[in-house]
Amino acid sequence: MSLFAEKGKKSLLDLIGSGRNLDAYVVGVVFLEEGLLAAALVDGRVAFINSESTSPASFVSAHDGTCLSLAGDPGGQRVLTGGDDGRLVSTDTDGETTEIAAISGRWVEPIAVSRASGLCAAAFGKTVSLFARDGSAVGRFEHANTVSGLAFDPKGRRIAAAHYGGASLWWAKLGTQEPKRLTWAGSHLDLTWSPDGKYIVTAMQENELHGWRVADSVDMRMAGYPKKVKSMSWLPKGRYLATGGADSVICWPFHGKSGPMGKAPLDLGWGFEGVVTAVAAHPRHDVIAAGYKDGTTILVQIEREDPLLVKRPGEGAVTALGWSADGQHLALGTESGLVGRLKLSDWRTSSGA
Repeated sequence: MSLFAEKGKKSLLDLIGSGRNLDAYVVGVVFLEEGLLAAALVDGRVAFINSESTSPASFVSAHDGTCLSLAGDPGGQRVLTGGDDGRLVSTDTDGETTEIAAISGRWVEPIAVSRASGLCAAAFGKTVSLFARDGSAVGRFEHANTVSGLAFDPKGRRIAAAHYGGASLWWAKLGTQEPKRLTWAGSHLDLTWSPDGKYIVTAMQENELHGWRVADSVDMRMAGYPKKVKSMSWLPKGRYLATGGADSVICWPFHGKSGPMGKAPLDLGWGFEGVVTAVAAHPRHDVIAAGYKDGTTILVQIEREDPLLVKRPGEGAVTALGWSADGQHLALGTESGLVGRLKLSDWRTSSGA
């Protein structure tokens, strides 16, 4: 049986996965310990889904309003969510919620977590607040503009914030300081820091990416996208950065001293309709899960032409993708509220490789 992506073929979700509709836009998905899946919904709820396909999801109301962001906490046993109610909330698998911080009138959107240092950062408008593993506040960084993206460096010692005009880099545990500023005109909407710590890349309002080499602030412009890039994910060791925003998965090469400059990106996953709305790289292999605006979801592999069909079209655009830490589980969420999950003990065996 071929599972390669062709029209009319059954998908991996049909064959070895499970799905359920939670009746609300899926903001994010994250795997916790023991395979438990958490999904944040736009209506302020967090859903917990175990590995048994027949078991009902359990729901927790985390926010009075819209949930804007989701992340697993450093210990892997709770989830952190930010909302338009100005609250950063921690929720455990028993349904207990704890308010970590709140600022009235602010939206809490980007959240970043470092397992290496045990720190969490969240943006409350122009303010980035830093918290320890126990939820206590340990830092506060002010910016001239609203912060729209956050990321820690690989060791969790520095935090980078994207905003209008570029990005600011702060030492997480240093008191009064001036940030290192990486400047480039325009609105920077999201931010990611490479796994080797060498590069920072932002997604911009102008349908392009902008990057910097951290050591010397050298600029890198990655343009040509037909739509805004709303999803970025590093492949293992940071050799490639996979992105959405086009009708295929665009992978920029970052191996070498000059990153992607002077190199053509890889185009993976051709032949599907619409734009890639979400990407998530496998934690161990050069494999990328990619979701499209029409709901199609695929797996693509570097240096392999044929994609693997994970989900057929339908249920609205794919809004969230996530792998378990060991790479054996994949989850997806859509704008209509579908949450799908499947176990891939060895994705290469499932693909017939």
